[in-house]
Amino acid sequence: MGHPVRGAGAPSAPWVGLASACWAANAALGASVGSGLVRTGRFRWIHHALYVATTTTTALAAARCAVSASPSRRAAGRALAPALLPLAALPHIGTPAQGHPRRHALAALSAAPFYAAALLRAAGPS
Repeated sequence: MGHPVRGAGAPSAPWVGLASACWAANAALGASVGSGLVRTGRFRWIHHALYVATTTTTALAAARCAVSASPSRRAAGRALAPALLPLAALPHIGTPAQGHPRRHALAALSAAPFYAAALLRAAGPS
């Protein structure tokens, strides 16, 4: 009855996909707001909630991959971990509301290669 408890060797590749999807959703929302296609108004908190989800799932994915028995998943974790640096810097470099839209966008987009590399490595042979 119920689901079995999974240990440290549990699948970590879905976490990489989830973290990447959170980042992509947040980047798409931010770009849409920045370009004027979408107005969040009182719902600006959605972008902030997606940021928290992105950072949390990225950290979890990197940690889960690091303890994986699969060499390709460990490689995915090593590829994904550097994405945490620009994510951690975002609150400190200024926001579009503070007059720094380009700096904010560049920092957010600088995480993209790490997500792409992690997805490619996670898709490799287990």
